[in-house]
Amino acid sequence: MLRVILLTAPIFICLFWVIILADNPKSHSVPRAFFAKFMYLPVIIYFTHLLLYAPFPHIYYYFFDIVSAYTSLFVFPAYYVYFRLLTVDAEFSWKIHGKFFIPALIIATIYSIAILIAPETEYKIWVFDNKANPSSAYVKFLSIGRTLVRLTYLIQVIVVLTSNFLLIKKYKNRAEQFYSDILDGKYNYAKRLNLSFLWMSLPAFILTALGRFLIKQNEYSIYIGWPIFTVMLFIIGYLGYKLKPINPTFEVSTNEEDTPQLSEITSAAQQQILNKLEVEFKQNKVFLDNQLNIIDVAKAIGTNRTYISLIIKQAFNQNFCSYVNGFRVDEMKRVYAQNPQYTNESLAQSCGFGSVNSMKRTVEAKTGMSISDFKMSISGTDKSI
Repeated sequence: MLRVILLTAPIFICLFWVIILADNPKSHSVPRAFFAKFMYLPVIIYFTHLLLYAPFPHIYYYFFDIVSAYTSLFVFPAYYVYFRLLTVDAEFSWKIHGKFFIPALIIATIYSIAILIAPETEYKIWVFDNKANPSSAYVKFLSIGRTLVRLTYLIQVIVVLTSNFLLIKKYKNRAEQFYSDILDGKYNYAKRLNLSFLWMSLPAFILTALGRFLIKQNEYSIYIGWPIFTVMLFIIGYLGYKLKPINPTFEVSTNEEDTPQLSEITSAAQQQILNKLEVEFKQNKVFLDNQLNIIDVAKAIGTNRTYISLIIKQAFNQNFCSYVNGFRVDEMKRVYAQNPQYTNESLAQSCGFGSVNSMKRTVEAKTGMSISDFKMSISGTDKSI
């Protein structure tokens, strides 16, 4: 009974995140909508594992073995596409992204052909004991197919996770030029998501290398491995739920001539933008909107976001995220000085922070102090600020 519970736990975790991520799809970004569909892949994979390692191997043979091969090899190409949607691609397209699935498709098809042409008796014995009938040509073909699947999986882990880290590194500054929430502006969620996939992929590969026969016979491999998979899948789902596009404007051009320069507008026009920024932030207090982004500010001022970003950088030596949060910290000083009874939750809500965690990180980044030390420093100041 415990074995079946452990084998089904990853399935229910993935279905949980499918439901959460698919909620209110009209408000979703393209990456989040894709990630919701992506989570169906581990649902299928762990369902085939349930059939294989629970008392249902007679159901697993042929069809679900083939399904398992395709879905297992499609996970990492799909995961790479997800990161491209976070950074360089505005939408999913088979014309653009289909090529990433071709190697997996070829290898899975080779393995599927080996399964379908093998005699039923030999195949069913070989599923759990790949050393059976070593002289059989069918068994040799099956072994070659499974070896190719394992090697492809390992190569995918290395290539895809490395490629994703490179995408994060290349576009990490774009989020800080777009979002005002410090947690959205950082790329920690993306790094943690990639590391979570790494930590889940390695034990999965080790168990695969051990072989199905050893896993089925050794209860401890399931008692140890599947709780790890369940926890990691929950973390992966949570990080995918929290993660926003790293490069929300999808500016992929590296041609400097395509990037607007401040020299294109007069000094008077630049000063006018600075004056409007001051009005929006000091008088209208647009920073109190915890969902504020640079597009919102550009629309309010009547210019484009690139000029705003460049002017903030030149005038204040800050990115957009840092600029906005400077006002929020100043607002926090004023609000807490007048309302020392406020909880962290009330302070965060009153000052435009997206969450208490965001407020704590911002205060530490801006002042070098913890939230408690920062409050103490405010309490010692003149209450008139």
